[in-house]
Amino acid sequence: MSCSNWMSQLPTELHTVPLYALAIPGSHDAMSYDLDISSRIIEPAALTKFSRICCLRRILRRWAATQEVTITEQLNAGVRYLDLRIARKPNDSNPNRLYFHHGLYTHTDVETGLKRINAWAETHPKEVLILSLSHFLGFDKNIEAKLHIHLIQFIKDLFGAKLLPSTNTPTLKSCWDKGKNVLVSYDHSAFQQPAVWRKIPYFYGDSMDRDKNTSTLREALEKKRPSNYFYVCGLNLTLPHNISILKYVLRLCDNFPNVIRRSLRKLLLWVNQQHQKTPMNIVASDVVTREDFVQTIVKLNLQRAKTK
Repeated sequence: MSCSNWMSQLPTELHTVPLYALAIPGSHDAMSYDLDISSRIIEPAALTKFSRICCLRRILRRWAATQEVTITEQLNAGVRYLDLRIARKPNDSNPNRLYFHHGLYTHTDVETGLKRINAWAETHPKEVLILSLSHFLGFDKNIEAKLHIHLIQFIKDLFGAKLLPSTNTPTLKSCWDKGKNVLVSYDHSAFQQPAVWRKIPYFYGDSMDRDKNTSTLREALEKKRPSNYFYVCGLNLTLPHNISILKYVLRLCDNFPNVIRRSLRKLLLWVNQQHQKTPMNIVASDVVTREDFVQTIVKLNLQRAKTK
């Protein structure tokens, strides 16, 4: 099975299974490979006042860049869910220009990034993409509504007929029959409309401890996952929000992707075991092209096909 076209190659009996019942590989902070070292620091809040310190920005980038390859390479590798965090730079000369972010702003603006995703979707009409837009930093109250309206209209104009409106039980077959292959989840309840889907719950462990993470995820999968909607099982580790963060960021020869790689194989073993008890929908990770992450998640669907 080619991971660049894995959805179209799934067994026929899975073509009519709801998308929220398929196992779908996802990218956590999908645009973080593109963080701009010259950007001001926008999070964590305790560091924003030190934005002028170049070495601090460099350290932050090493520990905020959760992905290593471009958005197109992630899609080619088989990723079908993209976690996209949106922000506006203060005093930007273009009132509607937005960027992605994770600690720092990205080089690439949102419209350019979405155009690259659209170009990929054009050439892969049977691969359904789920885009999750969230966070919306810098959306000041006096311009918030204007920015959301502009962004949603740009999404509708860009993806056009490919955009899947909110429906009850989308399947691969129903998407293919209608020529739809882009689904946008918009995490702001005040700007919901048929063109975009409501927030997709994202469960994660909020820790650098692998065992704590899997314990938290296990509980969420057993007690909190929705039965008829999308949800994300996030394998991503999370740096501490207090002084203990120094234990990691002061490792001059280390970085966040290295830390993830050392844990990812065991996390995927846990996924295989847990999936037998609580089948998973979207499984998101950092460094998505490592440790056979995509292949592992896609193969969960083949296990389902065997039991049908």
